[in-house]
Order: sequence, then structure tokens, then C-alpha cells
Amino acid sequence: MLIDHYSIWNVLRQSLKGHTGWKPAWREPEPKAEYDVVIIGGGGHGLAAAYYLAKRYGITNVAVVEKGWIGSGNVGRNTTIVRSNYLLPGNIPFYELALQLWEGLEQDLNYNAMVSQRGILNLYHSDGQRDAYARRGNAMRLHGVDAELLDRSQVQSMYPWLDYDNARFPIQGGLIQRRGGTVRHDAVAWGYARAADRLGVDIIQNAEVTGIRIENGRATGIETKRGFIRAKKLALSVAGNSSRVAAMAGLKLPIESHVLQAFVSEGIKPFIDGVVTFGAGHFYISQSDKGGLVFGGDLDGYNTYAQRGNLPVVEDVLEGGMALMPRIGRVRLLRSWGGIMDMSMDGSPIIDKTPIDGLYLNAGWCYGGFKATPAAGLTFAHLIARDEPHDTARAYRLDRFATGRMIDEKGMGNQPNLH
Repeated sequence: MLIDHYSIWNVLRQSLKGHTGWKPAWREPEPKAEYDVVIIGGGGHGLAAAYYLAKRYGITNVAVVEKGWIGSGNVGRNTTIVRSNYLLPGNIPFYELALQLWEGLEQDLNYNAMVSQRGILNLYHSDGQRDAYARRGNAMRLHGVDAELLDRSQVQSMYPWLDYDNARFPIQGGLIQRRGGTVRHDAVAWGYARAADRLGVDIIQNAEVTGIRIENGRATGIETKRGFIRAKKLALSVAGNSSRVAAMAGLKLPIESHVLQAFVSEGIKPFIDGVVTFGAGHFYISQSDKGGLVFGGDLDGYNTYAQRGNLPVVEDVLEGGMALMPRIGRVRLLRSWGGIMDMSMDGSPIIDKTPIDGLYLNAGWCYGGFKATPAAGLTFAHLIARDEPHDTARAYRLDRFATGRMIDEKGMGNQPNLH
């Protein structure tokens, strides 16, 4: 008899049998003719929404349709950071809900997603930046989120090897959220896929969507390379390709697509035991369990659907790393990749119904998609199941661009590539 529950006892039992008694992590079903809900996009958000639809709302006749292999998009291409250290009222409760769900995720899914709450430290380099971080920390604490403002000596006791006396960017202190940290990104997709499959969700891979069928103003199904699939409700969760898929339904979204690069060094001995961000440039870094330094910076500023970036941004990111920690210059860069970002007009996401009946949208995540995965899945599932926004995601409605209720966390205005 094949088993599917992961535990130390089952691992020990299977070690005596050559690990031949495990069930596959998920099935490879043929698409049915019709589903109650079809979710386009087999990434973190789509799989999480399918799981919560089945687990919390009892809707199990669900299909997740992915053009390639699940987890091959942005969820497998990010820098693994999770946090809820936001400033604005629309963002803080949402990302805090996500962090709370991260904290119980492995037990909930019965899957090792390697959730590591090692802390995230945002450095500041001037008096003005210190005041801004104090304001952010106060806003977080007013919402019940942990935040602590550190001075230079406190930061120095944690990371003595940073360049504190850099002539241009001296480190004066930092804002730390100790509950933040990292999660293994591809394991999140696999964990949600496995858990959703156990609840009866069909995960249909290698079924690229080629069209959305609309009849009398209502979405009724999708054309795929594996045939037509009828759906009572259709949900779009295709970060980076949202504008292209939405165009199949005649929608034009207030987003642009840009590529964000990420980098991994060769494996080295333990070096950074948390997440550190550079306040004078856009650079963030942590260390994976394999020993590689995982870091990134700004996106490439031009519109593209390519999953790779260009060398000027590589140079800019590495310069930021050298300004913060010169010793990184002795480490070899192993590989880099790119993920396509939905950059919205105000830098915040969209979770809402569309003007087309039965068509739901989860898009515009900019940099914040991975850290939001559990909350995005839960609130999107609520929207699909109940036809009304989840209380925590009401600020992310599509009509905010018409009403002026922007959530501009960076204060950069309506230029997507600046958020």
C-alpha cells in the first residue's frame, strides 16, 4: 500500500524499502470536460488559491491549468524573502496575514517548505532615512506587527563585516523584523500542488491557454493546447503574463511587464544568517541552505516578456553588493535568471472581479508576489467562492485606479517601472 503522509516514522519505514512505497506527489489527470472553477496559472498563487478553495470553501471540482510545468514561472525564480514590514494601511494587514500563514504552512500542507524566520534587516544611511524607517516601524507596531529600530552598534554586533565607514553610504543603523526570513520558493509550489491534489484538485500541466471563450458577457471556458475546458468560474493568476491572457478576454489592464533578475553565488560556508537590504541602493541578500548567496536588485527598466535581463542591471546589482560588503567580491557568481513582473500603476496588486461575469483577476504584484503567496491564495479563493472581496484584500480592488484610492508604498507616482 502506497503512503502519502510525510513523517519521520514513514521516512524511516520507507528507508528499509528503498523508498518505493510513496505515492506520487500529485496525479497527472486528463482534463475533464467541465469544472466549477478553472484557475489559469500553476504558480504559487494559482496553486494556493486552488488549495484554499478546496480546504476552506469546500469547492473541489477545480482545475489548475499551467502552460509548462508547475513552478516554472516566477515562484521558482525569486529570491525567497518573506516579510510584512510595510507602511501603508492597505498593505500591512495583508502581508501580515501572509506571514502568519507562512508560520503554519508546513504543518498545514504536511510539506517541508523550509520556512526560516531568520529576520530581515533594512539598513539606513542618513538621518532622513532613519526617520522614515522609524515611521514605518511605528506603523507596523500600531498594526501589531513586530519591528525594532537598531542603532549602528546593534547592527555591528550582528554583521561586523559590513562596510560601516563607506565614504558615501555610512551605515547608521537599521529596521529589523525578526519574524521575516526566507522560504524555499519551488517547495512552496510543490507543497501547495501536493496538498491541493490530495483534496481532489486536478493539476493540468503543459496545457497552454490559447483563448478565453465568452458567451453573452460571461466567461464560459478556455481553449488550450489539450482542448477546450468549460468552467463555471474562470480565474486568472498568471503573473507577468496577465496582460496577454487578459487580452484574450478583451481586457486591457493597468499594468506593464518588466523583468526582475536574481542571482546565486557559488556555495560557501555560513556567512549571512539573515536577510540584509542596502538602504542606499537596491540590493538585498541572504544565504540558502546550500551555501549560495542569493541576491537581487532593481528590475530592468524596459517592457519585456523575456525571462532574462541585461548586463547593465547585473553590474548595478553587483556594485550595490560591493558597496555594502566588499568581501562579496571574492565570491564567484554561479548563475542568474529573470522573472516577469506585473508592474501596476501604483506598485500594489489587484485581486478583484473583472467586468466580465465569471472572470476573476489576481495580478499586478510587482516585487511582492512571493511573500504574499498564502494570503493571495486565500483571499483570491474567498473572492472566487463568495463573489465578494476578502476583508483583508478590499484595498486591492481594480476600481481604485478610477476612484484615486492608490496604495503607493514607494511614493513614486503612476510610473510602473519605478515601484
